[in-house]
Amino acid sequence: MKLALFSLLTMTMSLLAESPQVFTLKNKAGMEVTITNYGAIVTSMRVPDKNGKLEDVVLGFDKAEEYIAKPANPYFGAVVGRYGNRIAKGKFTLEGKEYQLATNNGPNALHGGLQGFSKRFWKPALSGNTLTLDYTSADMEEGYPGELKVRVVYRLTDDNALQIDYTANTNKTTVLNVTNHSYFNLTGPSGKDILGHILKLNASKFTPVDATLIPTGELRPVAGTPFDFLKPTAIGARMDQKEQQIQHGGGYDHNFVLDKSGAAGPQQAAEVYDPISGRVLTVSTTEPGVQFYTGNFLDGTFQGKGGKAYTKRMAFCLETQHYPDSPNHPAFPTTTLKPGQTYKSTTVFRFSVR
Repeated sequence: MKLALFSLLTMTMSLLAESPQVFTLKNKAGMEVTITNYGAIVTSMRVPDKNGKLEDVVLGFDKAEEYIAKPANPYFGAVVGRYGNRIAKGKFTLEGKEYQLATNNGPNALHGGLQGFSKRFWKPALSGNTLTLDYTSADMEEGYPGELKVRVVYRLTDDNALQIDYTANTNKTTVLNVTNHSYFNLTGPSGKDILGHILKLNASKFTPVDATLIPTGELRPVAGTPFDFLKPTAIGARMDQKEQQIQHGGGYDHNFVLDKSGAAGPQQAAEVYDPISGRVLTVSTTEPGVQFYTGNFLDGTFQGKGGKAYTKRMAFCLETQHYPDSPNHPAFPTTTLKPGQTYKSTTVFRFSVR
């Protein structure tokens, strides 16, 4: 633990020597998205409510430098990788060789390790309302094999959609699972919780987890459980049930297996409606799963925008992804990337009002 803390402190001091750049995308409807090249972090999303009022609907900090100064923050708005979500005991075997990662989440590896994609400077290129960010991850960086060239493209459209396209290539067989970790509160910066937000998830199954939040390997039907969001349901409607999976997560912190039609391109995964502001967020993706997380570990430690303490249930995440711990579950969709292959993934966050 002391070594990990020393490494984190050293990393922070080194990063502070560099200054992050901030880019603003703004469309004809007035929606604004700001992104920094540090961690490819979405630092704000200003979208209109039912009365046309623009407000920021994501958690984070006022200044880009704060993300560097507070490296233990819970990945506010960041691109996480190489492997988003958890890998059991930080171990996986690839082509007969076992790899050991840092265990930075209890006994498990989480979101790319001590200095994953969320704590790296990306090379930016801005063209109109499109921001391209490139990063080269060295062979064995954070314990992952292969030099990986990864690109993230953010594009803001005039119909209030933020499209995120991910591509990557490797020179050695590796594993890859990249996602954006934005924390949403559609009411805006009011300090209200998200328990009254209405969620619909296009997922008939989810992956139950053990006490350390590692999937058991089962794909369990949501029918008859607190995980059934096939019909629009308030996020907090069943949060207090004494159900094992809810207790393991301290709320929702689970991967949902998306119902896919087989058609090409992003398909709708989720829709969230806030009755207070009238804002609607629709999430579409090419990924097979989405991690629904209800801010269970926000405890007021971090003073966010405007000095506001971020507390439990103040935000939700919809992290589009392959399933957690896939390298250790051959029956799950594969996250293996080989030389000559191109990793491609697209997610769209679309905003409207009702």
